[in-house]
Amino acid sequence: MSQATPSTGSVTETREEQQIKPGDNERYAHYVRKNKLTESAVTGKAVIALCGKVWIPVRNPEAFPVCPQCKEIYSQMQGGGSDK
Repeated sequence: MSQATPSTGSVTETREEQQIKPGDNERYAHYVRKNKLTESAVTGKAVIALCGKVWIPVRNPEAFPVCPQCKEIYSQMQGGGSDK
């Protein structure tokens, strides 16, 4: 949303932040296979994250921190793990 300031004529931008509800700070953004995420968006079926969490994604994952377990598993899949 843009608003012009009458005195200067400059433009100020404001963004609507996603409202985080109580308890959301315990939630994480999880890693899921892209094709499964697309399938879930079309069919409404649940997905399974790398860490094993099963759910139907409906929230913006950018509003949450990445799941530490998913992040660790993904790094090992990419050869970035410390257990070489």
